[in-house]
Amino acid sequence: MKKSHLFLLTLLVLLVLAFQFMRFKSANSKPRGENLPRKEVVKIAKEDTSEYSLAEKEVEIPLQLEIPFVSTSEKPIFHTGYTFLYAEKYEQASWVAYQLTSEETVKRYNRTDRFLEDHQVKTGSATDYDYKHSGYDRGHLAPAADMGWSSNTMAESFYYSNMSPQEPSFNRGIWKKLEEQVRTWAMDYQAVYVVTGPVLKGNLSFIGPNQVAVPNYYYKVLLDTESNPKKAIGFILKNEGSKGQLIEYAVSIDSVERFTGIDFFPGLEDDLEQKLESSFCGSCWTWSSRRPSTVSNSNSAASAAIQCSGITKKGLRCKRMTKDASGKCFQHD
Repeated sequence: MKKSHLFLLTLLVLLVLAFQFMRFKSANSKPRGENLPRKEVVKIAKEDTSEYSLAEKEVEIPLQLEIPFVSTSEKPIFHTGYTFLYAEKYEQASWVAYQLTSEETVKRYNRTDRFLEDHQVKTGSATDYDYKHSGYDRGHLAPAADMGWSSNTMAESFYYSNMSPQEPSFNRGIWKKLEEQVRTWAMDYQAVYVVTGPVLKGNLSFIGPNQVAVPNYYYKVLLDTESNPKKAIGFILKNEGSKGQLIEYAVSIDSVERFTGIDFFPGLEDDLEQKLESSFCGSCWTWSSRRPSTVSNSNSAASAAIQCSGITKKGLRCKRMTKDASGKCFQHD
C-alpha cells in the first residue's frame, strides 16, 4: 500500500474515533438525578425504569397534572381511577392522585366493601390482619364514592394500598365531610385534580404484623383548571374527631408542601404554579355540599356517557365518552 493511501486511511480512522468520542461525551455531559430540573428528572425516571409494565411506559408523568413531583428512585403505580406512590416503610401510599370529573360523581356502582391486598405493590401491601382489632378504620385515601363510575375503579378503591389507619371519629366525621365537599366541587367546576395522603413524618405509632404507620395528620390538595381564573386549595387535618368547619382547615398549597415535603402540581407552568400555590382564597370556593346523582347498575347501559379513563400514548387522558361499565372506551377496554 502506498504511503499516501496509508496516511489517508489512518486519518479516516482517527476522525471516526474522534467523532465517537464527542458523541459519548455529549451524551454523558448532562448531570442526572436530583440536580436536574424537576420535569427532566421525571422524564429520566420513566426512561431508566425497566420494571414498569408496557401500559405504564406509555404514561408521560409530567402531562398528568395531578401527579406530584417524582424523583428517579420513585415508581408510581397506576390503577384505572387513580395513581399512587407507595411508601414501603409505612405500608401505605404517601400520596394518591386522580382527576375527578362531574360525570364521574354519578354513582353507578355501590361499595364492594371487599378489602384486597394490592399485588401491584411488589413488596406487598398491608392486609386484613394489620387492621384487625386495631381500633382504627381502614380509611380510604381515594374515596370509594369518587370511584363509583365503573366496577373496576370501585374494586380498586378497596386495595389496602389505598388504606390508611384513621380514627373512626375522624374517618366518619370531618374527613368524610371533606370528601363530600370535593365531589361537590367536581360538580360545580366540571372537574378537579385531587392529591391526598397521610403525613408520614414525626413520632408515629404502628399497628399490625406489617407495622402500618398511624399518621397524626392527613392532607388534601385540589386544583381547578376549568374555572376562570384557575384556583387551588389545600387542607391539613389532624387524625382525630372534629366539629369544626372545613374552611378552618383550608390553607395554601405552599403550606401543605412545607408540611409534607411533597411538590404538588409540577406540570403547571412555573409562573402559574407559583401564583396558585402561594396564595389562599377561601371565598373563591363554594362551601355547600350536595349529593351526587345515582344510576342503577341495571340501567347503566342507558346512563349518561362518561369520559374514558384510559391513557393515550402521549400520557393524556382519553377524550372519548363511553357508557361501558368498565369506564373505558372500545380502544382502551
